[in-house]
Amino acid sequence: MPADDAEFTDHIARAVARLDPSLAKRLGTDPAAHLELVLLTRRVHQETNRLLHDAVASARGAGSSWEAIGSAMGMSRQAAQQRFGRAPVAGPGSPEHRQLVGLTAFNEIDQLNAWGRHGWHSIAFGPMFHHVEQSPVQWEHARAVVGSRKARELESAGWERIGSMWFPWIYLKRPLDLPAVSGEPSS
Repeated sequence: MPADDAEFTDHIARAVARLDPSLAKRLGTDPAAHLELVLLTRRVHQETNRLLHDAVASARGAGSSWEAIGSAMGMSRQAAQQRFGRAPVAGPGSPEHRQLVGLTAFNEIDQLNAWGRHGWHSIAFGPMFHHVEQSPVQWEHARAVVGSRKARELESAGWERIGSMWFPWIYLKRPLDLPAVSGEPSS
């Protein structure tokens, strides 16, 4: 982590500038470039907000209390839980959701594929857990290293990325043209 706020801000500004290297030069001559900077920064804000939600889910999955998370964020336990504690809730006509826990790099794909045969597919993940949603068809899951040939091949073959990534992994899924097996997988 950077030593101070100014260094941290500088790292973030350089990262944003690298997203569109031509933007810095155009800011001095093109008024429209300022709106492009607003749009780019808004996208970065949305992504960092999503990453913050993932980090909180990761901390919860690792056993951190809402008190500890709130303290780390400079807010109360209640505020942290209200802002980040919303789990998927099944309502009338919506798919059922579950959280698979205790997953490791050694068993998670096997477990996801076992649940996938019963119609469950991952919609979100963190360390040692996946949120899954039920559907009427079977699903297949895969994991690949970010930027690897395997990741590119799976995506070009139509596999859908789950979330963004959990460095160094990306997770992917695809529906199969088979009806889901009834019941739940045996442990």
